[in-house]
Amino acid sequence: MITQTLALLVDAYRELCAKKLFWITMGLSGLVVLAFAMVGINEQGITLLWFQLPAEAFGARMTSETLPPGLLYRFMFSSLAVPIWLSWVAVILGLVSTAGMIPDLIQGGTIEAVLSRPIGRVRLLLTKFVGGLLFMALQVGVFSALVFIVIGLRGGSWAPEVFLAVPIVVAMFSYLFAVCVLLGLLTRSTVAALLLTMLFWMVVFVVNTGDNIAVSMHEQIKADLRLQQSRLERMERNATQAILAERNEQRAEQGLEPLAEIRPTDDDLIARDPRIPSRRDTIRSAQSSERLASRWRQGIYIGKSVFPKTQETIGLLERWTVDREALAQLGIMPEDDDKMLAQRQGQQATAEALHARSLWWVLGTSFVFMAVVLGVSAVIFQRRDF
Repeated sequence: MITQTLALLVDAYRELCAKKLFWITMGLSGLVVLAFAMVGINEQGITLLWFQLPAEAFGARMTSETLPPGLLYRFMFSSLAVPIWLSWVAVILGLVSTAGMIPDLIQGGTIEAVLSRPIGRVRLLLTKFVGGLLFMALQVGVFSALVFIVIGLRGGSWAPEVFLAVPIVVAMFSYLFAVCVLLGLLTRSTVAALLLTMLFWMVVFVVNTGDNIAVSMHEQIKADLRLQQSRLERMERNATQAILAERNEQRAEQGLEPLAEIRPTDDDLIARDPRIPSRRDTIRSAQSSERLASRWRQGIYIGKSVFPKTQETIGLLERWTVDREALAQLGIMPEDDDKMLAQRQGQQATAEALHARSLWWVLGTSFVFMAVVLGVSAVIFQRRDF
């Protein structure tokens, strides 16, 4: 049984590799890596081939002293190559290459010839599915190997963690490919399965975007609330000090000892600084908004749990390959601007909240979704007459 399964797996893999799109994808991966290698950094700034760009060309002073070459290439890999090339273009090309596996199998008499052999239908379906994953693994593996060489030679820092892209991107691809297999069984059409899978991916993308917006809004409201509370405390403290100074002047005129501290009433504080009531109203409004944003955030999070986590799965690479604290030092905002500081704190809190989500939620729930979809596909494939 093992030999038979391996033979089917190799046959499915050879069928995919024989397609022209396989070699087109390989060539495009090589071009992306070539563009990756064209960028460099030295003591004067960023370089592009033999062209020297100013150190301030990207809004922050970037030189090899402030941004080591190894860190630059890791950042480019996780923030540009993976989110743009591997998680979008390469996945789309992979889906285009593999979408016809099931429709082609159940059409044109192929299925009868295959089922005439002593092989179970479920094993046949899963073998085809694994063959599609191996196809994607080869694409990502070659790309990661080339990037590994570029980082080592150009960045002077070998980064074996780039090979984490292989299991992570294949995991993301598996969610969508499982849906494509199910739709291929239902529609028996390569084009329909591919288009409907893309539509499902867009729905997942919209849900992910809504979740990111909800988290960002909630964290920003909390940062603004902390800012308003800090300003109120400063206003009340200044008003208290002013009242204390005034009363000590009166006591000095009367020949009395000065007071070390006082506890003024609200009326005294408001009389000293009329802006305090307005600030308190702003804080109450912000607290109400924070509670509402928290409910929306939690609701979207619960609803999103049933969908595959494509964006979060790819985001795992950034967790494990990039020193975010080192990169943050390149664009520090002036801390004397409270509003800008609150905005920066909100953005940082958003990133930390998204990165703090557990592997079980990111990968576990996604694999459960994939298993359910494959299970439904297996039941259909087992019972349907072809």
